[in-house]
Amino acid sequence: MNILEIIAKKRDGLELSEEEIKFFVQGYTKGEITDYQASALIMAIYIKGMTKKETTSLSLAMSESGDILDLSRFGQNVVDKHSTGGVGDKVSIILLPIIASLGIPVAKMSGRGLGHTGGTIDKLESIPGYKTDISIEEFIQNVETIGISLIGQTMNLAPADKKIYALRDAISCVDSIPLIASSIMSKKIASGANKLVLDVTVGHGAFMKNLNDAQKLAEEMIEIGKLAKLETVCVLTNMNEPLGHAVGNTIEVIEAIKFLRGEMPKDLLDVVLELGSQMIRLAGKGENIEENKQKMFENIKNGKAYNKLLELVKNQNGDISYIENVEKFEKAKYIVPVYAQKEGYIYEINAENIGKLACKLGAGRIKKEDNIDKTVGIEICKKVAEYVKTGEVLAYIHLNKEDEIQSSVDELLNIIKISEQKPETEKTILQTIK
Repeated sequence: MNILEIIAKKRDGLELSEEEIKFFVQGYTKGEITDYQASALIMAIYIKGMTKKETTSLSLAMSESGDILDLSRFGQNVVDKHSTGGVGDKVSIILLPIIASLGIPVAKMSGRGLGHTGGTIDKLESIPGYKTDISIEEFIQNVETIGISLIGQTMNLAPADKKIYALRDAISCVDSIPLIASSIMSKKIASGANKLVLDVTVGHGAFMKNLNDAQKLAEEMIEIGKLAKLETVCVLTNMNEPLGHAVGNTIEVIEAIKFLRGEMPKDLLDVVLELGSQMIRLAGKGENIEENKQKMFENIKNGKAYNKLLELVKNQNGDISYIENVEKFEKAKYIVPVYAQKEGYIYEINAENIGKLACKLGAGRIKKEDNIDKTVGIEICKKVAEYVKTGEVLAYIHLNKEDEIQSSVDELLNIIKISEQKPETEKTILQTIK
């Protein structure tokens, strides 16, 4: 087999065989295929697309390029959850303790944030002492002991995907549905679950800007799941405005803790309940979605979900006194209110622009090696379609540099658009695809 022949075949729009895709993935991972040859093939895929069979072959080949976690000891149905990324997305920190409190094992590896979307691991590391880099043996032991463990990607999962993703980024080939689908699914296949609920975010702050593209991506991933024996459900959620109120690291953790104590912003509650009810169904613990939501709600009200969060944090060396008293968390030096300059309806809060501003303050990273400031971020007090009066507080900016205060306030006032006309209220859950 020859890489030049494979490049030419895809350049001419022909379907690559499973063997050819495997040859490319293995050769590139080992360094036997050069960056410029891999770039040529990726660009050809970007332009010509891939069939469902090719996309599945690529997902499987990338998943087999490194370690594969075996979670079969946790039963017949092991359910994982993944989000395609968003702004203010603290869903895993809320949802997974709820699921574990219902007796469904949660073995979750999460990533760090890059660009305007935050990462669950960065947020969890805002809790003093919480260890995200434990061994796989300890990870498995935690799930066996208390039913839940949330860690960083400590295993060598799908190394081919990391390499190919970096290349896609360098040659402007990121936004290709087959390449996005295979990237996500390769990591999920390697993560060891046999059931998967995917939160496919749609809108300004998401990777997929419109519903049509999000549906195509969801269908592609469901198809890969079928062929890879990983049953997949995709929930399409609205990411035009940030989810909940907090965007940052520490302040998102605080919002997650308060949620499990009963302070539940409606949009965040909708996403948590929809994803969770599908996880319960896939775990074989209830076919009725509304009844599943009720079970989750019950465990929030009776404190079982909050107690499971305490157990998780304590078990991974975190200081639970911060969970019990959120005032203990370190705060940014300046917490600056931003006031409405006129009255009217909140017309738009562009999630991507909020994410970029939070990133600029230090809450996110542009390059993987960048350090983040856990204390900074943006706390939005209003949601789209709410009415505000002149002088009312729209948001608080948490920051540590005095010379950034005025420019940040000005930028935020440009992002939060106020109009005399009331906009239509958008749905949070756009569609669920099985």
